[in-house]
Amino acid sequence: MDTKYIFFTGGVISGLGKGIAAASVGALLKARGYSVTIQKFDPYINIDPGTMSPLQHGEVYVTEDGSEADLDLGHYERFIHTEMTKRNNLTTGQVYHRVITKERKGDYLGATVQVIPHITNEIKEAIRKVSANSKKFDFVITEVGGTVGDIESLPFLEAIRQFCLEEPRENRLIFHLTLVPYIKSSGESKTKPTQHSVMRLREIGLQPDVLLCRTSKKLDIETINKLSLFCNVTSESVIEARDVKSIYEVPLMFHKSGVSELIQDKLGLPETTDDFSDWKEYVRKIKHPKGKITIALCGKYNKLVDSYKSILEAFVHAGVDNSVKVDVKWVDTEELAGNEKEMLGNVDGILIPPGFGKRGVEGKILAARYARIKKIPFLGICLGMQCSVIEFSRNICGIKDANSSEFDSETRAPIIDFMESQRKIRKKGGTMRLGAYPCTLKSGTKAAKAYGKSEISERHRHRYEFNNKYKSRLQKRGMVFSGINKRDNLTEIIELKNHPWFVGTQFHPELKSRVFDTHPLFRDFIGASKKYRARKENRVSKKT
Repeated sequence: MDTKYIFFTGGVISGLGKGIAAASVGALLKARGYSVTIQKFDPYINIDPGTMSPLQHGEVYVTEDGSEADLDLGHYERFIHTEMTKRNNLTTGQVYHRVITKERKGDYLGATVQVIPHITNEIKEAIRKVSANSKKFDFVITEVGGTVGDIESLPFLEAIRQFCLEEPRENRLIFHLTLVPYIKSSGESKTKPTQHSVMRLREIGLQPDVLLCRTSKKLDIETINKLSLFCNVTSESVIEARDVKSIYEVPLMFHKSGVSELIQDKLGLPETTDDFSDWKEYVRKIKHPKGKITIALCGKYNKLVDSYKSILEAFVHAGVDNSVKVDVKWVDTEELAGNEKEMLGNVDGILIPPGFGKRGVEGKILAARYARIKKIPFLGICLGMQCSVIEFSRNICGIKDANSSEFDSETRAPIIDFMESQRKIRKKGGTMRLGAYPCTLKSGTKAAKAYGKSEISERHRHRYEFNNKYKSRLQKRGMVFSGINKRDNLTEIIELKNHPWFVGTQFHPELKSRVFDTHPLFRDFIGASKKYRARKENRVSKKT
């Protein structure tokens, strides 16, 4: 069949969850046997989010092919189990960069370069390239970042308007996610914001086919009919998107509302059925765990939890596998010194997440020391691994000046140092070690046990690495180098002997954890934390 295109726009306010909605629709279509991919249009002028602060933009998601992308691509991969690529995220900066590059090469044959047609043509080309040649998909879902009415998103919406003119009617749909606020004092759900949002969209030349109405209260038939009348959609196309406790309930909610059938009907596709029992069981396990554990997330971007979005979702997946609810205790590493017992004393596991820069690093090193001494299950990711190696070098190996050249360029003991391949690089955007690289695991280690194989591939985002000059000294004192990139002789995973579960990774395992396919390191980390809590509770019960 021809590729079908579904566009997601948003209205009234930002942050309504277009990414989750798009991923959920993708999950529904996958369950019906269709191949699906999803792309994100980001209106900002940055080439990618790689140089943006996590406190402003949230985490940077990294794809297999090494693209630094919006965090929504993580939701896409987690929900539909389809690998994203550099084609799945497009920013205004990328569009203009491509157009200007073509103009400098003379590709436009002297024409005056303008928003229409050159910018919009580039956007339309990007939509079609996501499903092309050997990677043809049945459905391409495109999420437009921002809110209708934003100046920044106008070129994208205009390009979609043109695209819809060029594609047959049976090949495209527009979903509009909007807010229907409930006013508690009057006891009413208000439709006016949605009416104005759709009006702005129609002024641009786009008519939504489906309204997804984000609401805290059930929409009554009168409200649905009012939205249908004033927004020019059928009442069956007004879909309630009620607030839920878990994002993994959203596909179930859409499934129950008949969104799958609605899409097939509007696009003239043959009616098919699906078995969504796996999603139902998954959500049941999330909502009804048999126990709970507490993990200390020792970071420095805690003011915006989206900075660690993939880690938080990996906790959910690992919790399902271990039948526990993972409660996160947010620990600001700038405030940890002198408060270790108070802030870490009652946790069941410690995770030090990735990050950049010197701020808060000494607190992360203290957290790694506390986990090592108290035998608390530990997982260090990227900078987290590096901090654990620095701590071990200082306090076990007696290398008192051990540090990273990222934090002290003059350090006499650069345990963590610039990668050789990074030394001559001056540009910061998109120049780190990015994307998937192979790793060989040492047999008999916790890493090898978790993965159940000796050869793996994981995603990276870093400039600094473990300095192999110090490897033998650390090995003699009990550090195990359990994962190695043999081609470049780079340390990928470290472990500690005489500790129940202490693992650090240079790569980012959180990026490959999925619904129904938990990352093995997160699964075993949470499993070890569950056992640690059980031992604690057993000791307490014996005392009483």
